[in-house]
Amino acid sequence: MYIHSNLDAVGFNPNTVLSIGTFDGVHRGHAVILNRLNEIASSLEYARSLIITFDPHPQIVLKNPDKPEIQLLTTIYERLNLFYKMKISDTAVVNFTKEFSNTNPEEFVKYLYEKVGIHTLLIGHDHAFGKDRAGNEELLTKLSEEYKFAIEKIPAFDMEGEKISSTKIRTALLSGDLNTALSMLGYEYSLLGNVVSGDGRGRTLGIPTANVVPLDENKLLPKNGVYFVSSEINGTRYYGMANIGVRPTFVETDKPILEVHFFDFNHYIYDYKISVTFHNFLREEQKFPTLDLFLSQLSEDRNICYELLDKRLSHAS
Repeated sequence: MYIHSNLDAVGFNPNTVLSIGTFDGVHRGHAVILNRLNEIASSLEYARSLIITFDPHPQIVLKNPDKPEIQLLTTIYERLNLFYKMKISDTAVVNFTKEFSNTNPEEFVKYLYEKVGIHTLLIGHDHAFGKDRAGNEELLTKLSEEYKFAIEKIPAFDMEGEKISSTKIRTALLSGDLNTALSMLGYEYSLLGNVVSGDGRGRTLGIPTANVVPLDENKLLPKNGVYFVSSEINGTRYYGMANIGVRPTFVETDKPILEVHFFDFNHYIYDYKISVTFHNFLREEQKFPTLDLFLSQLSEDRNICYELLDKRLSHAS
């Protein structure tokens, strides 16, 4: 996949099949659009599928004081990796600024038609862009007739009668409902972060943990609690259990911390970048009155994780 840092670098190709959007999560609804992009492009000669996406996320730049700050399902690097896996041929990453948010949608489409090329423009069921989100289906239909390109609307993807959206996936993750999140995403949720040194308490208790700090401060941390997780480290998949939370049994922190204890693992990984994949939500974080009760619960959590691991490996074989 060719990655372009701005639209001027994309170059012109009249047989460009494109879609515009943030595509946070690159979920199953987005996958319908991406697959259709490739399908149309493969039917044309010398064509390309092109995604125009934005970084930072528009809601980070255009902060609404009446709404909580956006929590990302995917960083720009994760999105690009998912576009690559979906076999998109080109992606242009537009630096989203307040100035860009005021772009006139008619001028933007004219630019795309003349400088990038448009054979077909695919839009989602609620597509809108540009100043005041005026680049809606009605305007795009009018412009497609003027510039003689095709426009195709992709309906919302329904899962058991419910429309998939990035917002619903965030809600599922923040409630610990990994099964719903996986069903809507089409893959297991993960988080890329740096392993940093902690207070060393886990090691003294015989349960060393890796403190993982997300690379992007806007990346969504799932609900506080205990999880069955895994990471690939130096080419090997290691499983373990993780806690997200403020550690109320010891010294309560201001912000949630992600700590991962890997099973059968004894490697130095400080300063490593690792991706933590969340497989199962075990229980909510809780405060224990004694250290013995805390350790007893961790032993039980570990046993549950081993049972889940056995099931996982047996299904894979």
